[in-house]
Amino acid sequence: MLWSILALLGLIAAAFVLWPFARDFKQNAPVAAIAVLLVTGLAAGIYAVNGRPDVPSGASVGPDVGAMVESLARRLGEQPDDVNGWKMLGRSYMTLGNFTEAAAAYEKAVALEDAQVAQTLVDLGVALARAGNDSLSPRAIAVFDNAVALAPGDPEALFWGGIAAASRSDTATAADRWERLLETGPPAEVESILTERIALWRGGAPPSAATEAGAASSTAASVDAPVVTVDVTLSDAARAALPAEASVFVIARDPAAPSPPIAVARRRLSELPASVPLGDRDAMIPGRNLSAFANFEVVVRASGTGDPIAASGDWFGAREVTPAAAATIAIEIGERVP
Repeated sequence: MLWSILALLGLIAAAFVLWPFARDFKQNAPVAAIAVLLVTGLAAGIYAVNGRPDVPSGASVGPDVGAMVESLARRLGEQPDDVNGWKMLGRSYMTLGNFTEAAAAYEKAVALEDAQVAQTLVDLGVALARAGNDSLSPRAIAVFDNAVALAPGDPEALFWGGIAAASRSDTATAADRWERLLETGPPAEVESILTERIALWRGGAPPSAATEAGAASSTAASVDAPVVTVDVTLSDAARAALPAEASVFVIARDPAAPSPPIAVARRRLSELPASVPLGDRDAMIPGRNLSAFANFEVVVRASGTGDPIAASGDWFGAREVTPAAAATIAIEIGERVP
């Protein structure tokens, strides 16, 4: 299933993961905070372990980040009760893309906290999801359920808790959790997606293809100066395997910190081939603009279920992008998620 739709469309994210569901970005943006911590936390925390204020700054004397993470891991081997250290190690591994080790570090932190801190549980669940190629294992589902029990009003816990419930086919609980998430006042784009999924989970019908296409055209027309335009095509195998109304997510993300995505747009499979602009108006977090990134990755994922996180049977394509070199790129949806 993402993370990320809140992270993808405003999820995973979302993580996936991750999520800009707050009315006021400065007051309550839990996933924005995670995204910042993935970068600043790595630098600040590891600096506290073996920083050198006497060494001048500059690329020629830049630290070996991997070595610093290893140093932190060694210190925790000697001080295994340092719960904040384990959390920092988890964030550091997430930054490096080592999701398995990140999950192991967060497991240590969860154990030290007796599984009583919702945010740590969410962090662990996201790491487990990333380690599992954005699929939810029974352990990840249980972790997100526990996070909701501890923090029933937390947007991030509610988002992932809804995904977890849907993963075990408990759509009633999934709808309940996302309805509570709606009460936190997510952005309009996210609200519409949440509402659609809730309707489906409640046994209703999704918006018509014509309505979706009209909304997509309106959104595309409103984008000013796209950073990149993605020409999306579909392989014959993917078209044969997916329903015409499958959701197609066009996701721009930072490979070093993929959750939450930088920007997301959505289309229907029946609209392909299509040119999809991505720009600052598609940003997941206010102020985290796509135009600020010199390089990023674009992933195009087609989901037959409409779920935001990649699941077995989805189809995708991906490409690294340098907008200064190419303002328009082509991506074919031609690979299948095992």
